[in-house]
Amino acid sequence: MKKICVVTGTRAEYGLLYWLMKEIEADNELELQLIVTGMHLSPEFGLTYKEIEKDFRIDKKIEMLISSDTAIGISKSMGLAQISFAEAYEELKPDIVVVLGDRYEIFSAVSAAMIARIPIVHLHGGETTEGAFDESIRHSITKMSHLHFVATEEYKNRVIQLGEHPNRVFNVGGMGIENIKRLKLLTKDEFEKSIDFKLNKKNILVTFHPVTLENSTAKEQFEELLNVIDELEETNIIFTKANSDTDGRVINQMIDEYVAKNFDKSVGFTSLGQLRYLSALQFVDAMVGNSSSGLAEAPSFKIGTINIGDRQKGRIKASSVIDCEPNKVEIINAFKKLYSSEFQELLKNVQNPYGDGCASKRIIEEIKKVDLESILKKSFYDLKEIQ
Repeated sequence: MKKICVVTGTRAEYGLLYWLMKEIEADNELELQLIVTGMHLSPEFGLTYKEIEKDFRIDKKIEMLISSDTAIGISKSMGLAQISFAEAYEELKPDIVVVLGDRYEIFSAVSAAMIARIPIVHLHGGETTEGAFDESIRHSITKMSHLHFVATEEYKNRVIQLGEHPNRVFNVGGMGIENIKRLKLLTKDEFEKSIDFKLNKKNILVTFHPVTLENSTAKEQFEELLNVIDELEETNIIFTKANSDTDGRVINQMIDEYVAKNFDKSVGFTSLGQLRYLSALQFVDAMVGNSSSGLAEAPSFKIGTINIGDRQKGRIKASSVIDCEPNKVEIINAFKKLYSSEFQELLKNVQNPYGDGCASKRIIEEIKKVDLESILKKSFYDLKEIQ
């Protein structure tokens, strides 16, 4: 049996990996190993490993987050993580390591696997997020990885452009679409009970993260958004907190302060979890902020996305996404567009560009085919070869 070691460090990424792990568990030729790290193990971010334990056996917990969201603190966390991942791989001896995305804890996991000569499977490569240092991390992970499963043809081409052989790059669609298709989402009554909060005539879901390639703009930008939200009429707000990026704590403190003053129309969560988060998208008018879920999942619910600032700059977007600058005037105009009759009519026919929701089965098929003896040595695929 091939031992497939999946690494997860955040609530969002775990939700995207869930069905793939279920498929690995159910396959007689594969054995699932699970390493949990990062925000999952932090009280500040909701100790979400406890939710994972309801679904899977965790083989290793790797503590890495120190209580600092400064550049120095995050670099130290990355160093601690790499040491512990090296030890975990030595103990678990996986045949393949599977990672998703572009976060710094995943960079540490992949670096240790590369040195240990363990083949690496990378999900959601080839994407661009020009406002975050995730951009550089994502492409670095691509170069350390051996099999690539991407969400669109454009992203496939970009991974090949980075020198990866086309035979090892597969467009399987976005992992988030699969969750929407396979999860039994909550009814409105069930959802309201689960968050202990009543919805209003209008409702929005707000997730805002720091733009990590900008210097300390989190407070200023989020304040602009809060000023607009405060003026919305007959609108309730569900906040989900920022992740452990540089200056994430600034945003989370501002959410706590806003909800304390406006408990009649707002509620905040460290983590909604995948079921409640996707269920929320059924009942809100828009996903507001700068989360990738506004681009990847929200269009499937025929709702708008107000995408603020540069964090997601460069990603493929559906026609339901309204881009705006992080200032009050632009955000107000984005809300006006969201509720306009023309835009509401457009939403009825919006298409999600991220696939059909069958990614996990396709990934399993390719992992089972791969020859582990020959996959480690890679030659750079020169684009001149296809001209």
